[in-house]
Amino acid sequence: MDAVLTAMVEDQVGPGEHTRFLIHTAKEMLGFDYCLALRSPVLALQLALRALAARHSPAGQADAGGAIAPGDGSDEEEPLKGKTVIISALSPLYYDWVLRGLGLVPLYCDVCEDSPLMAGEKIEALLSYNPLCVIFHHTLGYPPPAELIAGLGVPVIEDCSQSAGAAVGEKKAGSFGTFTILGLEERDMITAAGGALLYAAGRRDAAALRALGELPPEYLLSDVNAAMAAVQFREEAKNLARRREIVQAYTQASLQTRHKRFRETEGLEYNNYAFSLILESGVKDVKAYAKRKEIVVEEAFETTLTGSGLLPSAQCPCAYSLSLRTVLFPLYPRLGASSAARVAKLIMSLP
Repeated sequence: MDAVLTAMVEDQVGPGEHTRFLIHTAKEMLGFDYCLALRSPVLALQLALRALAARHSPAGQADAGGAIAPGDGSDEEEPLKGKTVIISALSPLYYDWVLRGLGLVPLYCDVCEDSPLMAGEKIEALLSYNPLCVIFHHTLGYPPPAELIAGLGVPVIEDCSQSAGAAVGEKKAGSFGTFTILGLEERDMITAAGGALLYAAGRRDAAALRALGELPPEYLLSDVNAAMAAVQFREEAKNLARRREIVQAYTQASLQTRHKRFRETEGLEYNNYAFSLILESGVKDVKAYAKRKEIVVEEAFETTLTGSGLLPSAQCPCAYSLSLRTVLFPLYPRLGASSAARVAKLIMSLP
């Protein structure tokens, strides 16, 4: 809060010193080559897709330098029109809006039966459509296996908004794609009340982001939001440790129930973004039981493409099944010990 108040007192509300400091801090922790700090993940996804199109189109490369606003109907959109993009059926709802707004055709990929990640064999089946890219949303903080990304042979956009702080092997989540989006929204792992970082780890991919040109200030993250995000980056280790402590208690409690956890990627160091259970009983019964105990239990995939009802149930049956049976329990670093104990007790006694 002090950092935010300082930014306001100094009348540094728009993009400025705090935003530059955030990029510097994030670069030290994430190890990218180049980064854009933006007002929203929607903008980040739009610009990532434009940058990919520019890499594969001489005309797009020329237009990208003009910093044309996404979706303004200009000829800049032509390199994207009609191309396909593979996304998970459990992606955020705004993915579909962005893709269709740019004239792209989303290819919805089903997930694994015991994981919120896209199934490798189902991605491979969609590669025959010659997609512009695959977008991996690290749903509930679970990043995909590195070898899956490496073996696709097409550009990849990673969205590590929920997996920040996680690692696969020796690399941080979000290190394997062509471009990476780190959202800073309310429900993201690092929140700044809005915004996103769009970055590239390698120089070649970073050049494609630089080629977008100088963006209007209205696209860029404000200093107020940047100040909030920088504080959370500095407190990441402490927050991760607290989440781990809470989840250990929840996990012990869940072992005494018939409900299941998600299967994790081999070599994953999970960030404990969420504590989820795949229920063997009905979601309504569990939510009602928790409400009687004055604890809020949420449906895990309510705001996804599948959970919102955008996709027919038969199109991606595994995602649909998980959307009906997966719930989240309260988990955040400032959750008090007594409150965490109450939640653990609830988990242990679930119907």
